[in-house]
Amino acid sequence: MCGIVAVFSPDGGVEAAPVQRATQALNHRGPDGQGLWISPDKKVGLGHARLSIIDLQMGQQPIANEDNSIHVIVNGEFYDHDRIRSELRARGHHLATSSDSEIALHLYEDNGTGCMQELRGEFAFILWDQRNQVLIAVRDRFGIKPLYYAWHQDRLYLASEAKALFAAGVPAAWDHESFHQKLFTNLENDRSMFRGVQQVPPGHMMLTTAWASKIVPYWDQDYPLAHDLPTGHSEREIVAQMHDQLVEATRLRMRADVPVGCYLSGGLDSCALLGIASTLHSKPIEAFTIAFEEEAFDEGPVAQEMAKRAGANFHPFRMSADLRADNFADAIWYSEVPHGNGNSVAKYLLSERVRDYGFKVVLTGEGSDEIFGGYPMFRQDMVRFHSEGSSSEKDANMKTIRARNPVANFLMSGEQQPDIAAAEGALGFTPSLLKTWAARGNLISPLLSKQFKSEFEGRDPHRAFLNGIDLRAVRGRQNISQSLYLWTKSALPDILLNHLGDRMEMAHSIEGRTPFLDHQLVSAVNRMPIEMKIRGITEKYVLREAARPYLTQTVYERQKHPFIAPPATAGRFGQMLRDTLWSKVLDDIPFFDATAVRAASDRLAKMDDPAARQGLAAVLTSISSACVLHDRFGL
Repeated sequence: MCGIVAVFSPDGGVEAAPVQRATQALNHRGPDGQGLWISPDKKVGLGHARLSIIDLQMGQQPIANEDNSIHVIVNGEFYDHDRIRSELRARGHHLATSSDSEIALHLYEDNGTGCMQELRGEFAFILWDQRNQVLIAVRDRFGIKPLYYAWHQDRLYLASEAKALFAAGVPAAWDHESFHQKLFTNLENDRSMFRGVQQVPPGHMMLTTAWASKIVPYWDQDYPLAHDLPTGHSEREIVAQMHDQLVEATRLRMRADVPVGCYLSGGLDSCALLGIASTLHSKPIEAFTIAFEEEAFDEGPVAQEMAKRAGANFHPFRMSADLRADNFADAIWYSEVPHGNGNSVAKYLLSERVRDYGFKVVLTGEGSDEIFGGYPMFRQDMVRFHSEGSSSEKDANMKTIRARNPVANFLMSGEQQPDIAAAEGALGFTPSLLKTWAARGNLISPLLSKQFKSEFEGRDPHRAFLNGIDLRAVRGRQNISQSLYLWTKSALPDILLNHLGDRMEMAHSIEGRTPFLDHQLVSAVNRMPIEMKIRGITEKYVLREAARPYLTQTVYERQKHPFIAPPATAGRFGQMLRDTLWSKVLDDIPFFDATAVRAASDRLAKMDDPAARQGLAAVLTSISSACVLHDRFGL
């Protein structure tokens, strides 16, 4: 895992200095070395900040092919690369390194952009083809690794993080439209919070020449049509297939020239990975866990029991509210997006501890909830659209889902919202996730400034969100599949993989590997009957059964417990929020009514309803994080 930078100027004139500044801004992503290459015609500059994982001695980048006509820089990992390297040698290629990154270079030589079909993993890479005068920027299928770009003064700048673009000379300013969309739904996967800064979308590549630039898709998820659902496999066969594919995805991600640890919560996902990884490794796995101070949010005891079951070495790190307060601003700066909970700061601090323990690579459970239907809102949709029974029986199931998730109000609060016209028109139903977002919008709307409201008067954020999604992939599919698809196209890359995943890990040079987002595994899960994902009101049924041999009984029977930090209403975290909200920064930021926000902060301490207090605390934390970004980036 690394940081990558590219500058492309059709008229030449690219100098080393801005590329070096941008690369240095990504030193946290790659502290093991920096590489720089400027093309002889000065049309292209490539920079690379290296975190050495594979081929520790010879894996420096940029990497060139045999005649120096193609250069590549890579952030991430390509799996099953040993097999591909053998095949490339058999076809006559000379490989200069033992790095997994080099396979992209030679696969492109043979197959052009068709090489994407052979690449498996989490990655972003940039390739310059001198002969064909084309710069190609590629992002993995799910957006596990980030890749930003901006056009400035007729030059294209690309980098792993927006802050590197700013270091290269791209101006930093708020994107008001993106901010509005982030408040009311979620950020589209090709946008950022900054004006003129966009992302290469997951599963896409950007091809740029002196004459044109275009975004081309190379992969998307595929669900069976509702009238043509798969048949013929027994439940036992499906569970066995799931087991074998998960073992294979985990085995591939254990391959490294440095030790591989495991992030461990008390949830089914990370516990399954730890159990499987322990059978694939001759020594005990090092398992790292966040422990919160409030019992309802603390999964430490469950994780400890699982670590003992797997024979792992257990390392719990207690993340107090004071610690989260002290590191809140730094975590938000690394993330580059507003966020409404202290879980990101806890992940940031955990990654720091793991690095200090001597590790660079960890397995993580991200993606499981998105493909197996783990969140309460997906179970709500299962009850609403895919279950039989009377209205009273469905109501009872809804209450049970809510009762099982006392800390997950942020995922449940939208159920009483009315149907949303834009969703009814585009999809024929309103997914629970859109109702949840609408409830959040109702909380934050009274806190917006009159000027910002007037900018978007009459704007339907749900229509804007759905307009940005290619719904051809889900038309005619079951409702629950459509809900899962919308989440994987928005919250998964924006929050789970970018903010809570890559950014908090790479802030301390930690590479997170995500077996559940192996695209071959995901494609198999998408073809399964939905009842194998959610059975009644039990989420992730097929995973639960496939991983059962590795789990404690506690984990096997346990329902989803979202990774959430206790809301910040008191102590140093509460004081940090108050200090931020009473600072001049809030007065300067163009989106909020400072008087209304401060009045809401006063109300927070007096609230008795835990759900209402959690919702308002999330809104105020998000506003505080926007203040941090405004100040740190000089927006």
